[in-house]
Amino acid sequence: MREGDLPGRAHVERLPDGSEHRTGIWISNQKARRDKIRPAQLAALADLGVQWAQ
Repeated sequence: MREGDLPGRAHVERLPDGSEHRTGIWISNQKARRDKIRPAQLAALADLGVQWAQ
């Protein structure tokens, strides 16, 4: 994800060192567990523009 909407669950971000991060799964897991995320973390996600974190 670089700009715009959040990526889908299948999105994999390829990092400069050649490794991969399953960004879509991470975002999906955060959304599913948002009731367990600390308020400061939710605020940080909201500051990044994540609608469900507001």
